[in-house]
Amino acid sequence: MLDFPNAKINLGLYLTEKRPDGFHNLQSCFYPVQWSDALEILPSEREQFDMSGLPVPGSAESNLCLKAYKLLQQDYSLPPVHMHLHKVIPMGAGLGGGSADAAFTLRILNKLFELNLSADTLENYARQLGSDCAFFVRNKPVVATQRGDVFEPATVDLKGYTCVVVYPGIHITTAEAYGSIKPKLPTCDMHMLLKQDVEVWRSVLHNDFEEALFPKYPELQQVKNKLYEAGATYASMTGSGSAVYGLFKEKAPGELVFPGHYAVWKGLL
Repeated sequence: MLDFPNAKINLGLYLTEKRPDGFHNLQSCFYPVQWSDALEILPSEREQFDMSGLPVPGSAESNLCLKAYKLLQQDYSLPPVHMHLHKVIPMGAGLGGGSADAAFTLRILNKLFELNLSADTLENYARQLGSDCAFFVRNKPVVATQRGDVFEPATVDLKGYTCVVVYPGIHITTAEAYGSIKPKLPTCDMHMLLKQDVEVWRSVLHNDFEEALFPKYPELQQVKNKLYEAGATYASMTGSGSAVYGLFKEKAPGELVFPGHYAVWKGLL
């Protein structure tokens, strides 16, 4: 069975407090975009996992796809499978690619072996794999709170907008990003912010990580500025970086060019 785990962008991201367990509580809107990996899982005589595309650090055993399979295998009699992951979504970019791979592994296994697990049950498994993994089970816009794993429906619709996502080839680890900012309570409710016109988001909708990471990585600020200069209605860093996206009400200009080592995805939302 073949599927295509997709990325997400953050519409606003606020770190609200440090938790006793060492994680952070946050508020954000997760919105899916179709920059995708490819994941194929087939029944096999022996367990096998291999990858192609972008190189993924670490051993196969540490990959979230294999961890998702092992997690389900603890509770269900899953036969051996051959999993192949073709990696396209950049890592350390704040796009949630690894989390999507894990969640889609659970989804595929559920269908392939007719486990008949509900979306709620799959989300509970996904929460054990990573903070935002559960989002990709339903894969619909949500307002996320707590660790990024508690969801409410988001009343935001960006259909018709073109999204341009720019990854400048900078890998920012979660530890680096979260260690660089001090949590604070937001002054506005996320639902209220999202109800405002996209045209005013530039003034009211922010990513807390930008203040800390833009001075350290000026390329990120330069990408954001270039997106606005090209006519973006709204531009922001996504997640804890380093990808930056722009939302264009009209078709994004074709002459939007970035240095050769940058990865750029463009698609209609």
